Amino acid sequence: MALALSGLPDIPDVRVIVGRGTADDAGVFRVSEDLALVQTVDVLAPVVDDPYTYGRIAAVNSLSDVYAMGGDPLSALSVLGYPGGGDIEVMTDILKGAQDAVVEAGAALLGGHTFASDEIRFGLSVTGQINPRRIFTNAGARAGDRLILTKPLGVGIIISALVQRGALPAGILEPAVSSMLRLNRGASDIMRRFEVHACTDITGFGLLGHAWEMAEASGVALDIWTNKIPLLPGVMALLKEGVRDGAAKRNQASFAEFVQPPLDIDETIIGLLYCSETSGGLLMAVAPKDDTSLLKALGESGVEAQVVGEIRQSPPGRIFIRTT
Repeated sequence: MALALSGLPDIPDVRVIVGRGTADDAGVFRVSEDLALVQTVDVLAPVVDDPYTYGRIAAVNSLSDVYAMGGDPLSALSVLGYPGGGDIEVMTDILKGAQDAVVEAGAALLGGHTFASDEIRFGLSVTGQINPRRIFTNAGARAGDRLILTKPLGVGIIISALVQRGALPAGILEPAVSSMLRLNRGASDIMRRFEVHACTDITGFGLLGHAWEMAEASGVALDIWTNKIPLLPGVMALLKEGVRDGAAKRNQASFAEFVQPPLDIDETIIGLLYCSETSGGLLMAVAPKDDTSLLKALGESGVEAQVVGEIRQSPPGRIFIRTT
């Protein structure tokens, strides 16, 4: 999409605060001095068998872009690609899951659009509100900032294993589903109380892809500490058994030239860092004076966050993988 949009003529508009010229999570449009709208759209293929759960996960994933910008969702429209002659009850369950997630977010599902598709695809177009003076983009990270991640990694590996095997041992799928169902609302609300300079959510491009977007937009370098990265239960065992996420290869092909791993690093770890993360957590660049307080506040609210790296001044647009 970014490549296609780059071919369009640039039409300046003073009302556009964040537009298509960056790799931010959502666009921001100024309405007045104190109010701006945050807008985003996203769709997903099914990641679980249960249609209600799938609909809810897809909605949470779409809502996340508004939270990453520091906004509050107001309304949503559903976008559903569905096979002709498909079971209407399944369609209803997908939409019911999405509606429940939207209501949990304090927003309203106003309607939507359905189109014929050989495969099911579902998501939301979300509109939120934000203070124009307090927008979190991926472009404000500063040298010395700590990187805080608010959800564990591994969803891509677990979903890939589920597709390949049809079933997983007890205790592996459930935590992944719970993570995907959890709104980033609480983490976003808490983030606004501290000196956070940049934020993005970790989704299809994986940790390294979205971290690179932050490094590039901010003109800084990032250190990622692999020994600090939280993982979902069972992920390392699945990796050792040879499970791989297909999106990881595409992400690695796109971003590897900007990433410098140590020579002795386990390649399975690198693969994990490139894995797609459906409905992942927020990655925040927080001033070092606030990292401990922010972590404490997140923990007290039930968000299991972790410092996973830090920002350095140069070389800009580079990521360095550290194993200790």
